[in-house]
Amino acid sequence: MSRSSAVPPPVTAVLDAGSAWLPTRLGAVETMLRELAGGHGELLREDVTATLAAGGKRLRPLLVLLCAGPPGGDAAVRAGSAIELVHMATLVHDDVLDDAPLRRGRPTVAATSGRARATSAGDLLFSRAFALLAGAGDRRAVELLSEASVSLALGELAQRRDAYDTAVPEERYLERCRLKTARLFECACLMGLAARGRAGGESAQPAPGEAELRAFGGEIGLAFQLLDDVLDVTGPPERTGKARGTDLLDGTVTLPLILAIRDEPALAEVELRGIDAAAAEALCDRIAATGALEEVRSRALAMVAEAKRRLGGPAFDREQAELLGLVADGVVQRYS
Repeated sequence: MSRSSAVPPPVTAVLDAGSAWLPTRLGAVETMLRELAGGHGELLREDVTATLAAGGKRLRPLLVLLCAGPPGGDAAVRAGSAIELVHMATLVHDDVLDDAPLRRGRPTVAATSGRARATSAGDLLFSRAFALLAGAGDRRAVELLSEASVSLALGELAQRRDAYDTAVPEERYLERCRLKTARLFECACLMGLAARGRAGGESAQPAPGEAELRAFGGEIGLAFQLLDDVLDVTGPPERTGKARGTDLLDGTVTLPLILAIRDEPALAEVELRGIDAAAAEALCDRIAATGALEEVRSRALAMVAEAKRRLGGPAFDREQAELLGLVADGVVQRYS
């Protein structure tokens, strides 16, 4: 895979440090994604291709490939492609629900093609992910991705129920993050491990390192979401690809606001429903003034450190531990 400017620095660092097999496999994932974007009629092809062209960090496929290692082969490429398709589908559907105009600095499918077509494009991405795995008989990968997809739906439902509620407790917020974000990171690690096992012959026993990788994925996924919520408050739009305070405009109460309310109770009286962009920016400034952002960052850094600590056992060789550690560092680097 070429090191084009479209490849974000955290991924570039991993590719540069890894052996030759890794960029080759990630390039195979990109090729498979492009192939799967074709067909299915001209309109849907345009929408899915636009979603793919918007890019992304490809952290989830990268985790699949690293946890599978060189033995993972084609099974790892399929799994990495499938999990990225599901991730892309959730973004398209989120943009429909939020009526979002921008994603990664580009107009969303919902903005350019309408809600109905965007919903269909997201549905297609979901269906292609499972068709890809089922067609190859990857039963364990289907099970893992199905479980993660249910968690995504439950997390989204919880977020919708909590909309505009400034009394949402921290524990509720963290559980939403585990369901909507961390579970897919966990799934990526376990799908990679399953691909390695598929290459070496299935076993009824848990694979070495399974518990550690599940915890590793969950911790960096949760850190990823916490730092993303910080970035929503700090901006700027040219970096995030969306308006500052987008979560507030959607009525989504995140940890920065929860902690800011703890320190400045008057913030709980702010009526989120119906605020405009200027009011959202002003509220972002008030949140930042409380010191809540520094606390959220500190918690996320502690999660990443704990995740990396789990890679020190005998289940991981030196290169695998180093590269997974770089992925964890990349979660932080993206927001530093």
